[in-house]
Amino acid sequence: MSRLRFSTAQEVFETYPAAGKVIRTPPTREHPLAFLRRLAQGPAPTEAIGFCAFVLPRREAVWWATQALRAMQAPGAPPDHAIAAAEAWVRDPRDETRRAALALAEAGDTALPGTWAAFAAGYSGGSMVTTHNVPCPPDLTAKTARIAVMTALGRLSGRDHDAALRNCVEACIRLADDDGKTSS
Repeated sequence: MSRLRFSTAQEVFETYPAAGKVIRTPPTREHPLAFLRRLAQGPAPTEAIGFCAFVLPRREAVWWATQALRAMQAPGAPPDHAIAAAEAWVRDPRDETRRAALALAEAGDTALPGTWAAFAAGYSGGSMVTTHNVPCPPDLTAKTARIAVMTALGRLSGRDHDAALRNCVEACIRLADDDGKTSS
């Protein structure tokens, strides 16, 4: 069953105008996953990462980002508590786990991809601050999930970068279309 709530790529851009700022390829009326595949094979394949972040529902976008970061970690890398906090929110999407991820992100190093994954979980809903209600903008999870993955990709070069980018897009497609029936 598809986890997508959009039937066309254009609907993604209409719902999230910020997507047009990071994805320069004009949206079409084609199915979102067909558009994603075209982006990944186009002249600016990193645009596909942005589209992945916007096309997935918030919880799936955070899961996608954390799994992409895990896949890009060097073998034997120390535990990343920010990634773990984001994954904890995916598994248990209560406000308590969301706030824990946000607290780790706010205290974290914004040069690290895991910090941005924790922000993605932390900005998935509810209030952005603890003292009073400041609703999270609906596109903030997508923006920060994209930053997480792009930051991790930026640490790779050559074949490693290209392979990781392909793996990120394929993981998004599998997550969005777990029945495998969406046409190319």
